[in-house]
Amino acid sequence: MIKFIILAASVILFLLFTVPVLWVEAWIAKKHPEKRDAQSLAIVRFMFRYLLRLSGVHITVKGIENIPRDRAVLYVGNHRSYFDILVGYVTVPTRMGFVAKKEMLRYPSLRTWMKNVHCLFLDRENLREGLKTILAGIEQVKSGISVWIFPEGTRNRNDDILEMLPFKEGSLKIAEKSGCPVIPVAMTGTAEIFEKQAPRIKSSNVTIEFGEPFFISDLPKEEKKFAGLYTQNRIREMLKKEQEIRKGA
Repeated sequence: MIKFIILAASVILFLLFTVPVLWVEAWIAKKHPEKRDAQSLAIVRFMFRYLLRLSGVHITVKGIENIPRDRAVLYVGNHRSYFDILVGYVTVPTRMGFVAKKEMLRYPSLRTWMKNVHCLFLDRENLREGLKTILAGIEQVKSGISVWIFPEGTRNRNDDILEMLPFKEGSLKIAEKSGCPVIPVAMTGTAEIFEKQAPRIKSSNVTIEFGEPFFISDLPKEEKKFAGLYTQNRIREMLKKEQEIRKGA
């Protein structure tokens, strides 16, 4: 419980005391938007590393060689924890933003930091607004900034990590319409940090694996029609392999 209090206080203090930093970043963005982006990402990554270290999280990264450095991609991952986002930002070496729920827009300082690190906001109840987010994601990818989505739509609370929620097929439209590669991402160990014993924070060994990229246009006709299911099966294979490794350890 003490860890949780320290962690929560750290986040609140960060959001409060970095308001002047956001003003400076906004001023910089008027003439040098890329400089603002780089500085904001560096600050957020520093804070996320601190929070992960404070939580006692050790991260093992696999498949980092599958991430292209010369183009944007669509990362598609399983979703078990709030910590998935922290792990994603500190392991992806290039510019990238998550698709987050629109409710995050309620918090001014947090909202601005999220926008500065290229997050997009999805209204899951409004089809028209959801389409706007997809179109924004397509433009973001075309501009060279990757997008990370969780096609389950919410955090999966199933005890068995292999029992994922159905992937929403429309979420992969960003890759289909932009022509960018898809990288399946499998994370294990993140729910053990907080969600499984909330509000306590527990040390955990997290593994994140970046699978081999693929293009939706290269898939056979049937798999192309259900690209979400195809990606989910790819992720499940990686999760199963990691599950077997952990059982044998």
